[in-house]
Amino acid sequence: MTEVFIYDHVRTPRGRGKKDGALHEVPSVRLAAKTLEAIRDRNGLDTSRVDDIIMGCVDPVMDAGAVIPKAAAFEAGYSTRAPGMQISRFCASGLDAVNFAAGKVAAGSDDIVIAGGVESMSRVGMGMSGGSWYMDPSVNFPAYFMPQGVSADLIATKYGFSRDDVDAYAVESQKRAGKAWDAGYFKNSVIPVKDQNGLTILDRDEHMRPTTDMQSLASLNPSFQMPGEMGGFEAVGIQAHPEIERINYVHHAGNSSGIVDGAAAVLIGSRAGGESMNLKPRARIRHFANIGSDPALMLTGPVDVTEKLLARSGMKISDIDLFELNEAFAAVVLRYMQAFEISHDKINVNGGAIAMGHPLGATGAMILGTVLDELERRDLNTALVTLCIGAGMGTATIIERV
Repeated sequence: MTEVFIYDHVRTPRGRGKKDGALHEVPSVRLAAKTLEAIRDRNGLDTSRVDDIIMGCVDPVMDAGAVIPKAAAFEAGYSTRAPGMQISRFCASGLDAVNFAAGKVAAGSDDIVIAGGVESMSRVGMGMSGGSWYMDPSVNFPAYFMPQGVSADLIATKYGFSRDDVDAYAVESQKRAGKAWDAGYFKNSVIPVKDQNGLTILDRDEHMRPTTDMQSLASLNPSFQMPGEMGGFEAVGIQAHPEIERINYVHHAGNSSGIVDGAAAVLIGSRAGGESMNLKPRARIRHFANIGSDPALMLTGPVDVTEKLLARSGMKISDIDLFELNEAFAAVVLRYMQAFEISHDKINVNGGAIAMGHPLGATGAMILGTVLDELERRDLNTALVTLCIGAGMGTATIIERV
């Protein structure tokens, strides 16, 4: 199989996913186009030689519909020879876009692919594309369907994480993100979003609250107790896991991922493709995998897919220098650390989605770029990137610096 290299990556800042958020007036296609423009201009790409553009988008409707990566290529002034496709695996869509691209390059069908994702959650609300998983009893009964926050609280209850545990994790995420921004760790990968007059709309993640402390989080009520108790979803969770007598509701807006707008792009290619465009590889994609997991716990897929990925790659947890796991909810990361006995100083070292937000279709590509930058900054070698996924799935990728 052909070796697959990462040549570059960029992302937009994350804007608050509300109507008063800085990026609300920027359509999804324009956010995606900004990343395509930056990847092209930073690397001097001949876009007629881009074999594909693959982007994750979880809710590809309204202005995010109609094969948004191809639309973004038009917006960015790419050659009409550059095709595009959008994919969705819920929260892992951006990482799976990278993995799809890697598979095409490894198979020898493509030499240069741009992968990534986009989500404008202030413009296209979460779940706007609908689906039988939410709405059809013939599907959601066997899937033990429940809101993800109830599943996160089920995980916290099953594995023994208290309100103080999840809040302390959230406080640390905010501190790490604030420190990383202040130290300039993101300056080479975050591109400012500008308007048509060249004025900067946003150049820094807008969702962060680095002064968050335990006292401020203690004032927040659990977000998922009402749907759990009044909506009947607690009963669903207990039916799936009868060892649980009742769910302890510990998650709220302050220890869950933020709803935000954003886009990301990663430049993937073969060695020959990179050499033909005078590109210098930064890392290789060693292995990737997907898995289905417990649908009621739903968000423990990163544990399962990591076990699968390590077994297939012949690697051990000790072979990984840094881990990046999307902070969908604090208990997701705490369970992962517990399962593999990973020290907190090796995972999400610059904060995560609790602090900076989770633009669903883009996050996987964003955190891949974040950990690549950090490997270079620390002069380390290998990282594992993973995300939990709705309906009970997991996606993971191992990268290695060149």
